[in-house]
Amino acid sequence: MPPVALRPAPTGDSPGLDQAFRLRDLVPLSVSSVGPMFSVAATGGVMAAQAGWWTLPAIGLLAIPFIVSSFVFRLLNRHFPHSGASYHWSARIIGRSASRYQAWILVLAYFLSIPPIAIPAGSYTLALVAPHYHAPAAVQLAVTLFWIAFAAVPLLRGARPTARITQVFFAVEIVALAAFGIVGVLSWHRLAVPIHFGTPPIGGMLVVAVIAATILDGWEIDSYAAEESRKPRDHPGIGGIIGALGALAFYAILYPLMLGETPLHSIAGSVDPLAVWSNRLMPHAPWLMLVPILLSTAGGLWLTSFILSRALYAMGREQLVPAVFGRLNRNRVPHVAIVVTLGSALVIVALQLFVSSLSSFFDLVLSSAGFFLLAEFFLDSVTGAVFLTVGHRRLPDVTLNPHRHRLLLAGSLFSSAVMGALLVAFFIYGPRVIGSGIDLTLAVLLGLGAVFAWATRRRSTGSFVFSGREQQAPP
Repeated sequence: MPPVALRPAPTGDSPGLDQAFRLRDLVPLSVSSVGPMFSVAATGGVMAAQAGWWTLPAIGLLAIPFIVSSFVFRLLNRHFPHSGASYHWSARIIGRSASRYQAWILVLAYFLSIPPIAIPAGSYTLALVAPHYHAPAAVQLAVTLFWIAFAAVPLLRGARPTARITQVFFAVEIVALAAFGIVGVLSWHRLAVPIHFGTPPIGGMLVVAVIAATILDGWEIDSYAAEESRKPRDHPGIGGIIGALGALAFYAILYPLMLGETPLHSIAGSVDPLAVWSNRLMPHAPWLMLVPILLSTAGGLWLTSFILSRALYAMGREQLVPAVFGRLNRNRVPHVAIVVTLGSALVIVALQLFVSSLSSFFDLVLSSAGFFLLAEFFLDSVTGAVFLTVGHRRLPDVTLNPHRHRLLLAGSLFSSAVMGALLVAFFIYGPRVIGSGIDLTLAVLLGLGAVFAWATRRRSTGSFVFSGREQQAPP
């Protein structure tokens, strides 16, 4: 395996990313990026239709390797803090060829996740302000444009505004969860429906497990914010662990209450099962649920864009993608990557709304986001396993005692096996649920990754290595 060319990245007071995040910023970023309220609203109906009450063990099945991954990310952040996160770790540990392919998977995973967040943001807004209005496509696009522009504002203004507005939205979501959890528990005697698991729908559970990748990811945002952390070798990874456990706690409260107090036929396939449940709890106040769902959706929109913009910034800095993506504005944020990411998402939304012949095609492509998110975490688990076995031996700047991390190595191998098996199972059961063209869509996109890796083999200028210098808080 050839050595990886290394070059130092800007740090400290030089014109790199602004090291502004403290741990109290990273934790809300990690939890809010998961978008728990939005995630349940967007996927709960599909999951209930596929697996019924078996949705709960299906989510639990995938939650285990995702929690393990959060601890692997913590270890890798301590050694390799970098705005490219998993893309950079792969380059350092496995090699540039694997890293270029993983860069493609990373871009697909997060970009394909943005339109399915942007469109509901518009839909929830219209449901809140004009519940009985059947909006034409132009109005839907205008409202979606508002939220995309809204997301761009904190991102373009810098790390501190992004952290502050995220904290506000995060607080609302926490309060809403607590309130609905309390009301749900107090209403159990009045609303409880029979619990019936039945025969396990193996195919449905496997599909739900892959879909669950879209509701269990996002906490890794603090890894992509490593170069913007005041303590880049200490804090990134901690926020991710808290975010992963926090998201699981959200679902441990919301899903049992929602399923236990709402007839399954009412939420199976529903576009917003949380609204169905809340209508049973408080029949005449739908806005009480719509407001936190909308804020959760909006937060997920700009935080998913944050992850992708930092990854593109790292790739642009190394010229794996056009170097313009590596430029920073006066607020020391990658403005080109942000604008291109959100602008491209808006174009796809417009095509979905106005070109009916392309709508089904984009629906099929965007439905593969869960697969590529799972593939991204699978590759990260493999990277962690390689690092803990042989990868550290060829890195002169890394000191590692593998015996101290035997449990983490076992977890990495377990996560790799589970996620890899689910990816294979998705090819088998995905066409039955999503559509017959999903396998071909995935095969084409995976094949294009090989083309991307081959085409960019001579473009990269080598890996930038962030020094990880800690910054002191201003007086």
